[in-house]
Amino acid sequence: MELKAKLLEIFPTQQVSASFKKREFVVEFAENPQYPEYVKFEAIQDKCDLLDSFKPNQTVNVSFNLKGRKWTDAQGQVKYFNSLQAWRITPESAGQSAATQASGNTPPPPSANDEPDWLNSDSSDDLPF
Repeated sequence: MELKAKLLEIFPTQQVSASFKKREFVVEFAENPQYPEYVKFEAIQDKCDLLDSFKPNQTVNVSFNLKGRKWTDAQGQVKYFNSLQAWRITPESAGQSAATQASGNTPPPPSANDEPDWLNSDSSDDLPF
């Protein structure tokens, strides 16, 4: 799954156990700008370093996996947990997409040589229609 969003907060890496570490971050996702969503992701193990080159308020693309776990507590009650594990974070390159759009999808403006012949005619009584 992938999400384009504004990076709001980056938390420090937590060493959960001797062999496991995680780092959480929050993004603002606004499919409807009137009702923004605040979504917390986690990066685990070697992916914790992905966040080192980012700053809050940057627009990013987050590639992630949706994870769900079942856990039984000491009283025997079953609990369920969800997490969003990020595995790639890339900056949004708006400048590149705008340049690509301008050069690839928009026709060039007409040149003077593209004018119809009737505009350059010497006859003032010839109508083109």
